[in-house]
Amino acid sequence: MRSTATVLVYSDDASTREQVRLAVGRRPAADVPPVEFVECATLPAVLMALEEGGIDLCVLDGEAVPAGGMGVCRQIKDEIFRCPPVLLLIGRPQDAWLATWSRAEAAVTHPVDPVALADTLAELLRKRQAVSA
Repeated sequence: MRSTATVLVYSDDASTREQVRLAVGRRPAADVPPVEFVECATLPAVLMALEEGGIDLCVLDGEAVPAGGMGVCRQIKDEIFRCPPVLLLIGRPQDAWLATWSRAEAAVTHPVDPVALADTLAELLRKRQAVSA
């Protein structure tokens, strides 16, 4: 992993993207690199950013419209070579099985709990860092 981690945040709702940025902050944990964000509001923007490369982790809004994060996750897992880990924002805990179906590495409920989101994101970055080493 580089000296910074690039996190793609996908949601059609700008306030959701802002909540993710604010919850994670510049560094979600002391033992992971500082985070830079790439924000996407549409599926084509997500695909373009992933094809360009350099994304270390994706945070996808499961409640986004018209392309929900769960479907987007499944699509990118099928289409993007070495797809980065995905953290899904799910509307309710009962949707965890859908997150598993979509092949996301982790899920947290929305509205965003800053501690849970930052902790989960940091854990995914640690795992990615260990695989890259």
